[in-house]
Amino acid sequence: MNEKIARLLNEQINKEFYSAYLYLDMANFYDEMDLDGYKNYYMIQAQEERDHALLFMEYMQTIGLKVTLEAIGKPDKTFQTILDPLEVAAEHERYVTALINAIYHEAYEDRDYRTMKFLDWFIDEQREEEDNADKMVNRYKLFGTDAKGLYMLDQEYAGRVYAAPSLTL
Repeated sequence: MNEKIARLLNEQINKEFYSAYLYLDMANFYDEMDLDGYKNYYMIQAQEERDHALLFMEYMQTIGLKVTLEAIGKPDKTFQTILDPLEVAAEHERYVTALINAIYHEAYEDRDYRTMKFLDWFIDEQREEEDNADKMVNRYKLFGTDAKGLYMLDQEYAGRVYAAPSLTL
């Protein structure tokens, strides 16, 4: 495998674990505000990101690449309002999409069809992640500034349940 692709895949592991930390930080913020539904949403989001990191690790191991775990950075965002984490999450998902696209581009350039096929699942996943994050921002702006609307959104997010990724290697 191309050395650059291997490096990008390994770096993505760290970025996915960072994403989990970022979402845990958001869950903590909502916990402090007693918004248990929003907290639940981001706790589950953190689980998903951790699983994404593990999928990248498993893929690298399956094809015989060495995995090197690096330090995970402390989340560098601060939140003042209920909307802040939602907007940060939407921005962060666009960033992760760009990272996945960059790996895919390198795989395409190198004709690494195996890695491209692996990344197809993540491309679909990122479309869903961006859509969900954007909807949360929009729905908060539409309904969340009203106490009853915020309560209803919080109740809806409380109903989210964790579903393990269905990617097979």
